[in-house]
Parts: sequence; structure tokens; C-alpha cells
Amino acid sequence: MTEQKSSNEMWGGRFASGPDAIMEEINASIGFDRKLYAQDIRGSLAHAAMLAKTGIIAADDHDKIAGGLNTILSEIESGKFAFSRKLEDIHMNIEARLAELIGPAAGRLHTARSRNDQVAVDFRLWVKDELGRMASALKALIEAFLERAEEHAATVMPGFTHLQTAQPVTFGHHCMAYVEMFGRDLSRVRDAIERLDESPLGAAALAGTGFGIDRHMTAKALGFREPTRNSIDSVSDRDYALEFLSLAAISATHLSRLAEEIVIWSTPQFNFIRLSDAFSTGSSIMPQKKNPDAAELVRAKTGRITGSLVGLLTVMKGLPLAYSKDMQEDKEAVFDAVETLELALAAMTGMVRDLTVNTASMKKAAGSGYSTATDLADWLVRELGMPFREAHHVTGRAVALAEARKCDLGKLSLEELQSIHPGITEAVFGFLTVDKSVRSRQSYGGTAPQEVRRQIRFWKKRIAKA
Repeated sequence: MTEQKSSNEMWGGRFASGPDAIMEEINASIGFDRKLYAQDIRGSLAHAAMLAKTGIIAADDHDKIAGGLNTILSEIESGKFAFSRKLEDIHMNIEARLAELIGPAAGRLHTARSRNDQVAVDFRLWVKDELGRMASALKALIEAFLERAEEHAATVMPGFTHLQTAQPVTFGHHCMAYVEMFGRDLSRVRDAIERLDESPLGAAALAGTGFGIDRHMTAKALGFREPTRNSIDSVSDRDYALEFLSLAAISATHLSRLAEEIVIWSTPQFNFIRLSDAFSTGSSIMPQKKNPDAAELVRAKTGRITGSLVGLLTVMKGLPLAYSKDMQEDKEAVFDAVETLELALAAMTGMVRDLTVNTASMKKAAGSGYSTATDLADWLVRELGMPFREAHHVTGRAVALAEARKCDLGKLSLEELQSIHPGITEAVFGFLTVDKSVRSRQSYGGTAPQEVRRQIRFWKKRIAKA
């Protein structure tokens, strides 16, 4: 007869004590939600003050609660607080310690409040704080780009489409493209703060409370614009977390595109820029190598942030109203995305300030690939009154002739150009250099140095007010 294994052996390993150990492991969130300790104490202090002012608890109990909470804050910040997994989360850990410190008065703190609205206000406060830090990091990156753009407003480089040389632009203009991208990211951060700036505290479990609380008072005390207007939505909403991950994923994508360009531009084949040793590493076997590891890691970390967004969208997609325990899975994704994006922004800001621009290589490359072909077509339209489609065709024939001669467009003779179209005159050669090309692009938002400098002035004023 086969010996039947005990239930504990069947669970095995770290869960040898049976179902209780598994439940504790899956249920506990203190391992990560301890990050919310400051916000949890802020929320409790505001709630206790409101309960006292409305007469729901006695002033003496409020004084004890406030004193105990401030003691706990000091204990946590000094590393003396003992967190317990058996108490599940940050809320219960703080509540249990408060009871140890002040006795029965601690039990009055949870009047007219549930862990559902407690965690909602804690998490909103935390995300709001982090969005403020993200705004500062984006401003620093934009300012770094503005410095480089001003320095290189007239530095010629090739502009690309399909990673093929298209038209000459300036490096300053290219930098300003990223100013626009990260400026929109900053705008999304501001918008996100505006939308989440409502306090769910006082919604209780889901239906509100029968106590005569003052939700406007607690909202103001916590720095929110106003309280939320629906108690069910208040405890089941995680839009603010999803919106943070969405804007983080967009910003990380912008960082990744920039990182890709840094990787490409720092190759010997391009030789447009050089990163210092501060943002590069060597090879373990090839002594000549200088690898742009910081940029590559920024590019890779985008996947983590995008994955966090998809993960939380998947958690929330099938949840009925109001609160479900699934929502405990909202925090780790956001915590990780915040740390990842913060590091990526800091690294990229450092790289933008650090990189050395090889202006000679950029200018040489700017003239490759018949990059002034569009300038020839524009000249034919402007000077000869030719329809653009016909000018496009004539220019194509000129490019084909230059390819056959293995020379640039500007190196074709006047006779060769007139063999394609007799109306072409000597004046055309003044428009076939990369410098003339970029100076001619004076349309609003164009690459002409004077226009680049105008956009720099605009953004300097705008970022100073942000």
C-alpha cells in the first residue's frame, strides 16, 4: 500500500505549512506598497483632523492619533519600523503600530473610511508626486536640447527619410524636433495631473458613509483640487495609473528613438557624434571598441515600460464595479515604470549635454545622396514657372545624369543641365549647395538657422513658465 503524503508535503517547498502560507504569499502587498507610507500617513492625518473638526471623534483622540502617526513616520524614515507580512499591507502595518503606541484611540481613525478609499487616495497622491518629478526631469531634458540647438542652429547635417539622405537640415533643427516631442510629453504630464487632482478619501468601501464628514476639507488638506463626485468610481478607478503608464510609454518611445539615433550616429560609419567615457563602455575582447551602452539600455528599457502599460490594461479590462482584489496588481507596474523612466530621462539628459558633435562629418554627409535635388526642382518652378510635377521629372533626369557621371548635382556642367532642359541658367548653381539649401528653408518651422533660432526663443519662454 502506497504511503499517503501529508498535506504539508504536497504543498512542498516554501509553502510547506499548507494553504495558509500560500494565501499569505499571494495576499500580502507590504513588500511593495510600503512605498506609500508617506502618502498613507498624510491621508490619515488629514482624515483624523477632519473627524475631529466635524465632531466625529474627540479632540483628545485626534491629538493622540496625530502624535502617533508622526512617530510612525519618523520610525519608518529612520529605518526603525518593523514591517510585518502577516499584516498584509502598509495600511494595516501602520494601524497596528498606532494601536501599540496610543491604545484604543487608534481604533477611531478608521471611522468613515475603508481600505478601498484609503489605498485610492494613497496611490493618487503618490502618482501625483511622481508626475511632478517627471515634469522636472522633462524640463531638464528640453533645456539640454535647447542649449545644443542654439549652439548648432547653423550646423549642417543630412535630414533623413527611410534612413536615406533626403534634404540638408541643421543639427539645431533636428534637436528642436526632440524639444517638440518632449514638450508634448510635458504637456501630457500636466494634463494627467489635472485629471487626477480629485480626492477619493471619504468614498469609504463604495457607497460613501452615514457620518457627517467634510470631504472638501480633506481634499484641500491633501492638495487636491476637489473631492471625487461618485463613490463607486472613486474606489474602482485606476485611470490615473493607466494614464501615467500611457504617457510614460510614449515618452519612453521618444527616448528610444533618440537612443537609436545616438547609437547610429556614434558608429565610425556615421561619425556624427562622440560620447565620452562617462556614457560608453569598452569591449572585453576588442580594444578599439567604444560602445554606446547607456543609449542602448535606454532603448531597451522602453520595453519594460510598455509592458507595464499592457499588463495593467489587462488587469483592469474585465473588472466589474467597484473594488476587486485584482487591483492590488496596479502598483508594482507603476513603481517599476517610474524608476525606469526616471533613470532613462536622467541618462538621456546627461548624454545630450555630454556628446561632442563632429560638424565636418555632418556637413560632408549632408551633401551626399543628391540631397539638394528638391532645391533644383523648386528653382525650376520658381524661376521657369514649371509645374512641380514636370520639375520633379526634369530633376530626376539630372540626378540620373549625375549618378552616371559619379558626381554631385552641383558638379554637373551648365551644358549638361541644359541638355536636360534648355531653360536652366548659371544662376541655378547658387541653389545647389547644402548651405544655400538650409538657408532657403525659411517657412515657419523650417530648418533655416534664423527660423531655428526663432523656435528656440519661443521654447525658452515657454519652458520658463512650465
